[in-house]
Amino acid sequence: MITIVLKDGSKGEFSKGSTGDDIAKAISKNLFKDAVAILINGEQKDLNLPVPNNAAIDIITRSSPEGLEIIRHDTAHVLAQAAKEIFENIQITIGPAIENGFYYDFYREKPFTPDDLNALEKRMRQILEQDTPIVREEWSRDDAIQLFKDQGEHFKVELIEAIPEGDIISLYRQGPFVDLCRGPHLPSTRRIRPAFKLMKLAGAYWRGDHRNPMLQRIYGTAWATEQQLKDHLFFLEEAEKRDHRKLGPAMGLFHQQEEAVGNVFWHPKGWTLYQTLQNYIAKRLAPEGYQEVKTPQMVDKSLWEASGHWGKFRENMFTVNDDEDKILAIKPMNCPCHVQIFKQGIKSYRDLPLKMSEFGSCHRNEPSGALHGIMRVRAFTQDDGHIFCTPKQIIEETKNFCKLLKSVYTDLGLSDVRVKFSDRPETRAGSDEVWDLAEKSLMDATKASGLEFELNPGEGAFYGPKLEFVLKDCLGRDWQCGTFQVDFVLPERLDAEYVGEDGKRHRPVMLHRAILGTFERFIGILIEHYAGKFPVWLAPLQVVVASIATEVNPYADAVYKRLKEKGIKVDLDVRNEKINYKIREHSHQKVPYILAVGKREAEENTVSVRQIGSQGQTVMSVDEFVAKVVEEAKIPG
Repeated sequence: MITIVLKDGSKGEFSKGSTGDDIAKAISKNLFKDAVAILINGEQKDLNLPVPNNAAIDIITRSSPEGLEIIRHDTAHVLAQAAKEIFENIQITIGPAIENGFYYDFYREKPFTPDDLNALEKRMRQILEQDTPIVREEWSRDDAIQLFKDQGEHFKVELIEAIPEGDIISLYRQGPFVDLCRGPHLPSTRRIRPAFKLMKLAGAYWRGDHRNPMLQRIYGTAWATEQQLKDHLFFLEEAEKRDHRKLGPAMGLFHQQEEAVGNVFWHPKGWTLYQTLQNYIAKRLAPEGYQEVKTPQMVDKSLWEASGHWGKFRENMFTVNDDEDKILAIKPMNCPCHVQIFKQGIKSYRDLPLKMSEFGSCHRNEPSGALHGIMRVRAFTQDDGHIFCTPKQIIEETKNFCKLLKSVYTDLGLSDVRVKFSDRPETRAGSDEVWDLAEKSLMDATKASGLEFELNPGEGAFYGPKLEFVLKDCLGRDWQCGTFQVDFVLPERLDAEYVGEDGKRHRPVMLHRAILGTFERFIGILIEHYAGKFPVWLAPLQVVVASIATEVNPYADAVYKRLKEKGIKVDLDVRNEKINYKIREHSHQKVPYILAVGKREAEENTVSVRQIGSQGQTVMSVDEFVAKVVEEAKIPG
């Protein structure tokens, strides 16, 4: 008999040679059915391997993240087997599990087609039904190399040759198919039971090097249940509908083009949305004591060297040389420039906290592959701010900022927020003593603010620890937006000081903070969160007045002017088109209210109101509608 220790600390007696499957079956039929692998003394192992005496074990199930990852990797192997069976002269390379699924890279002269994906999926389902055993085998290095050479699998040979001498060569066999893999895998193909779908084709260089052969990558998604797959496909469909890269141009908000990669062309409606958001933020900051500033776009590299940004961000900076051979950097952030404003004139402890805000236009030379619509661009504007304060003021200022940030997010319809506490990175400025003080100060302030947080080790800024505020949108996606950082380093490096109550000179603490992060990215998030159907106060066009017949155009114009006088963002549509055509067109533009006016409305001084997202229409007096929309158009806060 052997003794095993379960996750809950209880012990069990089992026959010598018992496997993970045997133990799972002895505990319960459901556990056996859901078992994917076994954790033995902290290492994932196959269910069909004998468990050693006195081992601490846990059964990995389908519903766990670890179990789902194994299912996805199993499914990738099934894809590779199907491809080998269907296509001649094909070579397999690697096929890992990834977020939401898996991929496998193949080398093949002829490109795959969508019809090939259908054929592969059909063959994969047949393989999964065959209940073929999946068996782990250990091979010598030379024998494994010869095996794959005989199969013409040159990429697998290269992988094995890169494995250090003396390491175990682990292969997995399912029927005639053999793959190099460390495992674990389920005991048979039928037990994988994935709910899966092959999704798309892409290109990839072998080992990510453009000098190597180009491979064909097949992506798939795989889940533990059909309902999970259905939910994921619905999510993808919804995300596709909401994609800001399609919705934004379709709504006439912005466009992007190759002649200005990583930049945004804001159209009138998009710029109206942008300015509404900026005006809202400015309105919220003013009562908090922020003073708005504006700093230069280009600054000599000497300032960036002094601050430490030159060594950290040089590769992401756009630079120009002036006539005197000086190097000027287009600012990628605003922090050093705000310190320069603080340093003008003598500052007293009575001046603190001193709060600066800037809608700062910044540029960063992001890699082209990292760009993503307006959410990842090279030219952007931050809702940036810095608070210069004494160490004793850190807690109060942190509490004030966190309260403001939560209120802003709630106004914008994004109230589900979680917080990450990011501490010192490996590469940083400042001594360990300074970092100890900064981290303790931020931790104390975070706790005093009543925030629940998770640790995010090593992800702080190079000058100080930070809080990262992560939003969850209506599809459950996470977006990291706001940040708050405690910085003792830059004031020292840039020689910022104030006169304390003791008459001596002291370094201020610099609190870096942003709520939205960047306007471009946040607007992209809002477009996708609302699917373009913005709340009235935020909508770039709030009302369209559409005439039903030309004889009521004067009445439509009068309603339009009435709304215009009240500050409503309104448009007038008196084209000689059918009213249903007009309504359909403006509905596609996500206008919150469409007012249809005809002969009856003109006689009764009313409007027929169609509100986006609702069926039918409501007849209201002009006064009633004006009062309603004026109230809804008020900027909150």
